[in-house]
Amino acid sequence: MRNGMHTDTERCVRAVQSKDARFDGWFFTAVTTTRIYCRPSCPVVPPKPRNMTFYPSAAACQQAGFRACKRCRPDTSPGSPEWNHRADLVARAVRLIGDGVVDRDGVPGLAARLGYSTRQIERQLLAELGAGPLALARAQRARTARLLIETTPLPMAEVAFAAGFSSIRAFNDTVREVFALSPSELRARLPRNRAGATAAAPGMPGALNLRLPFRAPLNPDNLFGHLAATAVPGVEEWRDGAYRRTLRLPYGHGVAALTPMPDHIACRLALSDLRDLSVAISRCRRLLDLDADPVAVDDQLRTDPLLAPLVDKAPGRRVPRTVDEAEFAVRAVLGQQVSTAAARTHAARLVTAYGDPVDDPEGGLTHLFPSPRALAAIDPESLAMPRTRRTTFTTLVSRLAAGELHLGVESDWEQARAELLALPGFGPWTVDVIAMRALGDPDAFLPTDLGIRYAAKELGLPSTPAALTARAAAWRPWRAYAVQYLWATGSHPINFLPGRNGAPHPPEATKPAPRTTPPRARAPRTPAARAQDSTRTSRTKDAQ
Repeated sequence: MRNGMHTDTERCVRAVQSKDARFDGWFFTAVTTTRIYCRPSCPVVPPKPRNMTFYPSAAACQQAGFRACKRCRPDTSPGSPEWNHRADLVARAVRLIGDGVVDRDGVPGLAARLGYSTRQIERQLLAELGAGPLALARAQRARTARLLIETTPLPMAEVAFAAGFSSIRAFNDTVREVFALSPSELRARLPRNRAGATAAAPGMPGALNLRLPFRAPLNPDNLFGHLAATAVPGVEEWRDGAYRRTLRLPYGHGVAALTPMPDHIACRLALSDLRDLSVAISRCRRLLDLDADPVAVDDQLRTDPLLAPLVDKAPGRRVPRTVDEAEFAVRAVLGQQVSTAAARTHAARLVTAYGDPVDDPEGGLTHLFPSPRALAAIDPESLAMPRTRRTTFTTLVSRLAAGELHLGVESDWEQARAELLALPGFGPWTVDVIAMRALGDPDAFLPTDLGIRYAAKELGLPSTPAALTARAAAWRPWRAYAVQYLWATGSHPINFLPGRNGAPHPPEATKPAPRTTPPRARAPRTPAARAQDSTRTSRTKDAQ
């Protein structure tokens, strides 16, 4: 698929007539006779082609005077994958708008974060999305308002301000315009047993139960397995079949519980301030890579005959990402040249000593991960790590705290790489794992990773970094996803969906890759498995 798909009328018509859900979020269909806009997979009888107009975003449809379909609810479509595999101005602006920057700081604040003029940002967004930053933010507020109306018993005035509207009037007008119903009518349409069904639990203000859609297929094994196996005690946990973690948000904090289901991710959010709802949803989607296009990714990787069997056996792998880019960079440094367990221990000590405490009546979470400012105030001599890694850690957190290094959804990937490489103790592996999991670069690659090299050797791929990089050129721009398939050939717990009690499912029952592991509790470890255990969070010589 290419950028500007909505301009390919013939292809869009075919997608609508076949009700192909793979195209949901790529474009929207506006029907000129009914003034309604839909997702491509809308279950109603498709309109005549001459009555269809196609737009690149829901905001563009709304700006053109169309209202959302009540059947397919196009505002709940997965986001376009276009904005997650690009690092240009438009993609970075869209990610920042999704993170609530326009609602908090206005268009001038958005422009300041990106380093461009407001005029240039508006011009480029209009050219690609058919709507400017204010219209895109308004569409997001409307979506948040509908969620709050339908999933909470909150009074409408509280819904309006929690969704980001500046006045009750603007809230009422927007809801009527977008959904063709008043806020009270929108709530009245719900069945009685659903209206207000998610009232906040005691001690957890703003607890909401939501469904996060994704494009099928989605393989949850390595996605949730990685998050659970590397979870920092107090900040993250696997409990009752859900990955749970604390969130540091613009207006307060929250706790997210994410449970994989066959056709969606069940999401329970407990927020200290409901104004953070849209930001929390955006960060959870980003954490689980839910806006990816797995069909496009897997089709590209299948062109390599040695990767194709891995893809066919367990399609739809996602890249486990993060809700906080600075946090992940700190954790990457803490894990340099130590095992996964040791990295978790180091991080847990910092969390207990310097993290902000939170209440979690539903589980065992106790803290937010410490902010860069809190970490920068630590006495370096108190850190139980080698001197060189201590220097790496203190340099990183001081640059983050001072604003001299910024890692966020708006980061230019190549510029961020260059800035990280300039720091002491940062080598190619650490920089690329941050690019892959924190910054979201889908083409980040780890040719020096020992687990990747062992997997490549067993599959018959080149195992030296230079030769493997040359072979991987055919996998672009999805090399980060190839990393997930190669890692999955190992028997490390990151590759297996945990059971409800937190233990990974037996490898022989769920293992998606061809390597086998003896079922005995104390079975000998293969060299590849030992390499994964000892170097999963840091692969070699990054700590200089």
